[in-house]
This record gives sequence, structure tokens and C-alpha cells, in this order.
Amino acid sequence: MTTATDTDALKIEEAPVSEATPGVSDQTAAANRQVKGYTLGAMAVGLIPLPLVDVAALSALQLKMLHALAGVYGVEFKKDLGKSAISSLLGGAMSVGAGMPIAASLGKFIPFVGQAVSMVTMPVISGAITYAVGQVFIQHFASGGTFLSFDPDAVRDYFAKQIEEGKKIVENLKQDKKAA
Repeated sequence: MTTATDTDALKIEEAPVSEATPGVSDQTAAANRQVKGYTLGAMAVGLIPLPLVDVAALSALQLKMLHALAGVYGVEFKKDLGKSAISSLLGGAMSVGAGMPIAASLGKFIPFVGQAVSMVTMPVISGAITYAVGQVFIQHFASGGTFLSFDPDAVRDYFAKQIEEGKKIVENLKQDKKAA
């Protein structure tokens, strides 16, 4: 028989940390859960052994994440605008954006050493960039922005900071998965 205390403990264990964070709206908590899920998915995509196929899959995953975030914030989603927004964000920050996953993916062409290095680095890079893209759009949508009003130049520094934060998040997720 389950007591009230047992039930309360179960509810606390099941509640995502972001929902318990003071000052975080339900909408932001839901968006953060989406980003976390897609970040994990991006890490898995990074393990695809085929060069450039992983990059294409990562692009599709990030587009799907934007679709989900747009739904959370009630923003109209159009596939072509989503692709354009991601491309402009990553393209303008080539050194920290699109360049890293492409370089890691191309490393898979180098037998043995390149493949091994890419299989270790690509999940981290993919996850960190996906996390950063998600955080940029959470901030943009939460402030009332739409795909049409998105200005990648205005969020360039924030994006770079979120990539660094994403690397830490990915490492924590990896450790959580190992512990589980």
C-alpha cells in the first residue's frame, strides 16, 4: 500500500528539475524539456558512422526541434522559414556553428584515427550546438519573436555562450546515462 508520503516522493522524483526552478514559467520549462530531448537525440545522431549523413540528420533534427518549440510558444511554423533561421544562425557563426559538425563529420573519412576521433567528438558537438540553437529560440520566442523577426546577428554572442554551456550540459547528460 502506498502512503501519502510515498506518493509525494514519487511526484518529486518524476518532476523535471526545470519545473521546480523558481521564476521559470511552465512554458519555458516545457521548452527546456524539448531542448533536452532533442539534445540527447543530437548526441545519438553524432554516432552515425557515415560522413555528412550525420550532418543531414542533425539538420533535420534541429528543424524538428524548432517545430516543437514553435508549438510550445504558439508561433506559426513554416519549414522553409525554420531552415532559413537555422542556416542563418549557424552560417553566420561558421567557426562555432556549422563548421564544427562538418569538420567532425568529414573526419570520419580518415580510416581508424579520424573515425575514432569523430565518433567521440561528434556527439558532443552535435548535442552542444543543438542545445545552443534551442536556447536561442527559447529566448527569441519567449520575448514574442517569430521566425520572420529572427535576427541571427543580434544573438551571435548569446549563441556562442550557449554552445559552451551546451558542452557542459552534454557532458552531464553523458555522465547521467553512464550512471543509469
